Amino acid sequence: MENQDSLKSPIERAGAVGSKTMAKSFLANVFSYMSAALTITGIVAYWFGTDLSMLSLMFNIENGDLVGMKMIGYIIMFAPLGLVLLMSARFHKFSSVTLVALFIVFSILMGMSMSTIFIQYSLGSIASTFFITAGTFSIMAFLGYTTKTDLTKFGSILMMGVIGIIIAMVVNMFMQSEMMDYIISGIGVLIFTGLTAYDVQKLKRIGSGVEYGTDETNKLAIMGALNLYLDFINLFLFLLRFMGNRK
Repeated sequence: MENQDSLKSPIERAGAVGSKTMAKSFLANVFSYMSAALTITGIVAYWFGTDLSMLSLMFNIENGDLVGMKMIGYIIMFAPLGLVLLMSARFHKFSSVTLVALFIVFSILMGMSMSTIFIQYSLGSIASTFFITAGTFSIMAFLGYTTKTDLTKFGSILMMGVIGIIIAMVVNMFMQSEMMDYIISGIGVLIFTGLTAYDVQKLKRIGSGVEYGTDETNKLAIMGALNLYLDFINLFLFLLRFMGNRK
């Protein structure tokens, strides 16, 4: 039996090759933005988390311990969510330059918000969890890029799972159940592992149909990087609850 590709016309084959090339270029751009944002977050988190004078901007500190969050701390904690909503709502209005600037501010604020992990966990366990997260993320990204299975139906289920986790975390803020915290963390790892593959496949499809080099394509790459950034950060934080050695 003849290979299906051999039955295609030269124009169809050229189009398929061009589509794959565009998808690779698009995803390379997405991962570049994501990596830059993660680097910024990591540097800021380490800087604030290892310097009490910086943490004192957000927290009240007594005898080296955090005893309460200041108003600016609450603003910094919730500002990233506001920026995500702003970037999503104004995506078509903002230029790619504006979105990049907002992504940088978002990355800085996330670093400041995450700085307390250096107070709670040992540096070694943070580092090892980061590398495990990076490995898991890379494997799932590869699977999402190469699989022939349509992950769309799983994406809807996973997004409902994210909503469920958020509700459970709010409830557990009042219950303070350690067992429920572990259960939430376990489910969170599964959900964001799956979302990584789903988001990469979705971005591959977007990349194969865009016009390379336009501002609109660059904006899509930035928003794609934001999605993958959130997948990575959430996967890291949920894994840290399992693997992190508390001080």
